[in-house]
Amino acid sequence: MSRVIKICFVCLGNVVRSPLAEHLFKQVAEQAGSSGKYSADSAGTGAWHVGEPPDPRMRRVAAAHGLVYDGKARQLRPGDLEKYDFLFVMDQENQTDVKRMARDQEQFNKIHLLREFDPISEPGTAVPDPYYGNIYDFEETYQSIERSIRGLLQAFESGQLK
Repeated sequence: MSRVIKICFVCLGNVVRSPLAEHLFKQVAEQAGSSGKYSADSAGTGAWHVGEPPDPRMRRVAAAHGLVYDGKARQLRPGDLEKYDFLFVMDQENQTDVKRMARDQEQFNKIHLLREFDPISEPGTAVPDPYYGNIYDFEETYQSIERSIRGLLQAFESGQLK
């Protein structure tokens, strides 16, 4: 039996983008018949929302697409860089914060921008943070994360990521 690949999705507060990415990844992997190959989690770089459920606006948009999820926000810890095989961050600020936590090059190399796997984004593109926006901003964020997750799973399944 091959080992399970452990993934953590990271955003600022762990209430909008990263929990959506976590649950979309689980759903897409399950639909592809690959859910047993992966373990997905999420965290935030900040502690503002620790213990809170995911943002109700993003959950409403996700539910309109058939994805219902819950959970509680948590803050990323230094030990998470040891625990996870890959950490997918939502933007450059998250990337900088997580890379500061890396103790060595191996941990540093685990950190990737999620939109690297979005087939229609430019290199270095961030997942937009809709927190202070309207419902259309949440839909745009949902679409960018969904494309990225599908691309990410394809990268894993094709062996591009190991």
